[in-house]
Amino acid sequence: MFFQHVYDKTLAQASYFIGCQKAGVAMVIDPKRDVDTYLEIAKQNNMTITHVAETHIHADFLSGARELAALTGAKLYLSDEGGPDWQYEFPHEGVKDGDVIKMGNLTFEVIHTPGHTPESISFLLTDHPASSKPVMLFTGDFVFVGDIGRPDLLEKAAGIKGTQDAGAHQMYQSIKRFADLPDYIQVWPGHGAGSACGKALGAVPSSTVGYEKIRNWALQYNNNEPGFVQYLLADQPEPPKYFAMMKKLNKVDRPLLTSVPKQQKLSTDALVANLQKGIKLIDARNKTEFAKGFIPGSLNIQGNNAFATWAGWFLEYNEPFMLVASDEQIDDLTRKLMRIGLDNVLGYVNDVTDWAAQTGQKLEQVKLLSLDEFKEKKEANNLQVVDLRGAAEYNSGHINGAEHVFVGTLEKNLDKVSKERQVIIHCQGGDRASIAYSILAKHGYNNVLNYSPGMNEWVNTGNPVVSEN
Repeated sequence: MFFQHVYDKTLAQASYFIGCQKAGVAMVIDPKRDVDTYLEIAKQNNMTITHVAETHIHADFLSGARELAALTGAKLYLSDEGGPDWQYEFPHEGVKDGDVIKMGNLTFEVIHTPGHTPESISFLLTDHPASSKPVMLFTGDFVFVGDIGRPDLLEKAAGIKGTQDAGAHQMYQSIKRFADLPDYIQVWPGHGAGSACGKALGAVPSSTVGYEKIRNWALQYNNNEPGFVQYLLADQPEPPKYFAMMKKLNKVDRPLLTSVPKQQKLSTDALVANLQKGIKLIDARNKTEFAKGFIPGSLNIQGNNAFATWAGWFLEYNEPFMLVASDEQIDDLTRKLMRIGLDNVLGYVNDVTDWAAQTGQKLEQVKLLSLDEFKEKKEANNLQVVDLRGAAEYNSGHINGAEHVFVGTLEKNLDKVSKERQVIIHCQGGDRASIAYSILAKHGYNNVLNYSPGMNEWVNTGNPVVSEN
């Protein structure tokens, strides 16, 4: 058997390439949308991708299953569980609990594992030349290392009322079934640490059923379903805004993107003209560079591992946008954007100073504060301190007197940020504060100071916090 774990650290998303070397055929489970990765693996190992499978209708990334099937002629194996509201709306081979998919000397048994979503399935792999017993379980968003999938996304992100409680109870039953599996079976989940699909995902890529029985909190609630449900639904991170669109696009028949687009480099004239039309400019530079000078109205979303997630919070799927990025960076950013279906990139520019030279306008700068300056201003009256982190982060410990406004929903809550008083914003380490500063500057706030080192510096230098818990 050939096996390769493909991990997209930007979305903390795992996919799997499993091949039968004797037959020269392979299956890909939960592929990302830039599918050239899998085509290259197949080419390097002299295999043909004949099977493509998904564990469920994904919310956090745009699946590349259909793109990969279109390019290879592979058959799509997708869940037919969950009832009529949870069916894929394009041609596929439907599978249900107990079905067995044969591929060369390998078999994949389908196990219905609802909870995260009603249609969720896992694949139990047996490598027959090696053993008649199963060896690997591909769990998707069912069981992670140290955590399990959250059942609240359908309600919080997709707006499907009444689903989170039902999902939590379904998850309890699915976990009991998981606990009945042999301890030696390897567990290969759909996500790792950093994903918004859970609240305490482990950093190692895989586990075993036996190990999860020992360390995973969800398997400690024997005969305590109410306690399990309560803990599962508590303190889940805010689901990114784009999750609702992912649910739709992964279910319906949509246009395919079978190669990574090459982005157009824009002239300064084109940049100026597009800005005058109101087209958004996403500045993907590091927050330190952005702070030194940025085009008024631009939004700083750094091109790091969180780039796609924050872009999904602040960009609409039907709107074109532009990027500030280096030539070396643009392919990586394009891949990150296409993985969540943000394809309307008009082009990019390298240098913001060209805009200033052509328009005769000044670049804006971020007003930064040191720790000592923050402490001094904090003692003054008529000051507002805004903590931009998630609710669970804020509740677990924040600076006394700080008000909470989550950065992802800041534009909908501008009324909570004063335009009359001095405002100091902060987050954990500065990335989210840079996003927020650019949003507030765009909306005419000229009274904002950024304590960029945030809670990391505040706590590490021994300063007190208060808790809402």
